[in-house]
Amino acid sequence: MALYLLVFGVCLVVIAAVLLVLLTARTPRYRTEAKDLLALFDKALASQVSDAEWHTIIGYPIRHNEYLDGVRRRAAHLMDEHGRRWQIAQGKPLLNREGQEELQILRDHLAAHTALRERAMER
Repeated sequence: MALYLLVFGVCLVVIAAVLLVLLTARTPRYRTEAKDLLALFDKALASQVSDAEWHTIIGYPIRHNEYLDGVRRRAAHLMDEHGRRWQIAQGKPLLNREGQEELQILRDHLAAHTALRERAMER
């Protein structure tokens, strides 16, 4: 009888610990921030980004920041209009020349917006 109570107690403690861990653990969330988009744009402009990396960040909606989601949608539109996915393997740019110019403008605009926002938060 003592062995039965010992096994029952150990099982109860293990099950309770597993339930406690499951109830307190949260699903990991990835939040795309302006610095992530800027780094991606810099890599794309330097022809160092892969198609998979581009679509991993640009294909994921940004729900916590409307402005960043607008930038993400504009970058996705640039890929649709000017993308050259088939030439990445040859070390060529992800976008054609016109797309590169528009991405540079988008990148500069995002950098300026981010700098203004950080400066406003410092005050």
